[in-house]
Amino acid sequence: MIYFDHLPLDKDILDALGELSINYVFQPIYYADKRTVYAYEALMRPTEMTVTELIAKYQELNKLHVLEVATFFGAMQEFQLRGYTEKICMNSFPSESFTYEEGKAFLDYYGDINGLTVIEILEYPFTDLSAVREKKMASARHNLKISIDDFGSGINDMSIVDLYAPHIVKLDRELIMDIDQNKFKQQYVTQHVAEFHRRGILVVAEGIERKEEFEFLKSIGVDLFQGYYLARPA
Repeated sequence: MIYFDHLPLDKDILDALGELSINYVFQPIYYADKRTVYAYEALMRPTEMTVTELIAKYQELNKLHVLEVATFFGAMQEFQLRGYTEKICMNSFPSESFTYEEGKAFLDYYGDINGLTVIEILEYPFTDLSAVREKKMASARHNLKISIDDFGSGINDMSIVDLYAPHIVKLDRELIMDIDQNKFKQQYVTQHVAEFHRRGILVVAEGIERKEEFEFLKSIGVDLFQGYYLARPA
């Protein structure tokens, strides 16, 4: 289980973090060779409820900021304990960002993160423009990557891509499922991959579960791949 009591944070946030009972697992994101890892995505695993239930509970309590801090500090703690040397991809609510003190504490505690971290923007609960600005400034200062999660199935659409100007876009599982058999999905994804590449954006296909899906996505130039076909979270 992740512990937070040793972190250089204010007592109020430490007390709130101390109420959490969570672990982290990691799922690799691969290059097309299916062997070389680009990054490991950190996935929160609460011990007493599902992650969906935990997020819903904290959203109702207006305490999503606690989960934002827990994700970055907790996931990086586990990432370093495992000795990974690739990038770490951490989920981030579009409504939340670190305070100045939290950002400084993160850098002071974990050291140089230049080029190491991918901030993966979730599609819920809502987008706060001040949080967008903070994340874009942090990206510029520390050479962090910004990734848009779940593109194409909900509110994370081209308007969000335009807003963040991300380095990476992750195609939602709904677009990936059975794409080798669906002409509409093939056309939609092919067009968007071309547009993202025109903008210098890397494309990740997430949720790949079948070899045929992988082979089609590879054939149209998708850059990075994630899913049970390649590796489960562990």
